[in-house]
Amino acid sequence: MSKRDYYEVLGLSKGASKEEIKKAYRRLSKKYHPDINKEPDAADKFKEIKEAYEVLSDDQKRAHYDQFGHTDPNQGFGGFGGADFGGFGGFEDIFSSFFGGGGRRRDPNAPRQGADLQYTMTLSFEEAAFGKEVDIEIPREENCDTCHGTGAKPGTKAQNCSHCGGSGQISIEQNTPFGRIVNRRTCPSCQGRGTIITHKCSTCSGTGKVKKRRKIHVKVPAGIDDGQQLRVAGQGEPGVNGGPPGDLYVVFHVRSHEFFERDGDDVYCEVPITFAQAALGDEIEVPTLHGKVKLKIPAGTQTGTRFRLKGKGIPNVRGYGHGDQHIVTRVVTPTKLTEKQKQLLKEFAEISGQLTPDEQEDSFFAKMKRAFKGE
Repeated sequence: MSKRDYYEVLGLSKGASKEEIKKAYRRLSKKYHPDINKEPDAADKFKEIKEAYEVLSDDQKRAHYDQFGHTDPNQGFGGFGGADFGGFGGFEDIFSSFFGGGGRRRDPNAPRQGADLQYTMTLSFEEAAFGKEVDIEIPREENCDTCHGTGAKPGTKAQNCSHCGGSGQISIEQNTPFGRIVNRRTCPSCQGRGTIITHKCSTCSGTGKVKKRRKIHVKVPAGIDDGQQLRVAGQGEPGVNGGPPGDLYVVFHVRSHEFFERDGDDVYCEVPITFAQAALGDEIEVPTLHGKVKLKIPAGTQTGTRFRLKGKGIPNVRGYGHGDQHIVTRVVTPTKLTEKQKQLLKEFAEISGQLTPDEQEDSFFAKMKRAFKGE
């Protein structure tokens, strides 16, 4: 199945800004995150969204994608356009078949790095802001303690495969219109390992690996954001033939907050104030991630007025200071008034030269009458 267009995945046009890409990713990743969305295809959609964001948020990758799409211009074989050559093992096999020479072959017994692992960790808003230390358990393959990873029964050892001579590959000669060519294939006897285990370890059944749950201590840095990941070196799958282990990548999902909203290192929140506070001014207490602080509301403050509390935001994950907290005021109109409150407001309106509701209604009908009369 062909891949969907990355812009289509994020619901964006091709000219979308980096901020629009970031907002779309945040919205969709929260919607389809497997920890939240239990639909069967949620994990696949989340992976598709993450892949699209990783490409479009990177200027170089995005430029490459805009020019070539999902097609890699470096793939293919000259004028053959990446055609399938069937049994050929790749460019080296084709080259050696036509021009002679052995070509390079990967030693099946050479050390190879282990596979990387991924773990998704869900954090609260505050945990992401200030960081934490936690122990997690990772299921992974480890070398068998009985055979120490050899796969052979203790006291025995693997033997070189007699079929391929320990190379892990066999050569098959074929007569073609181009002449005699040699095609190398994986040895069917040893499956490319180059060795045969005659007496297998009873603990791991000859694989040399066993599944275990390993406890790992993770330090979550302060300021980590939703969708970011932390690399824990050397905590992936063990290496092969003495190679180094892979790495563990911890991907973070941050739960939303009922009051605060995050944008980068800045925090936003809406604070309700009364009409009297907005008109006369006041000093109020507002919550921040760092505790309550006092905020002076000037007289005549309007709904939507924004105040900045410098340094009261989220620590930068790379240690470059703190973001700010932005307070947006919302003037609350009272819905239930006592008779005295109504009378005082009417007096206020009269003093201010404002029309009462009855006067406004009379004025409205008067305007309509004049409009019908064509005045």
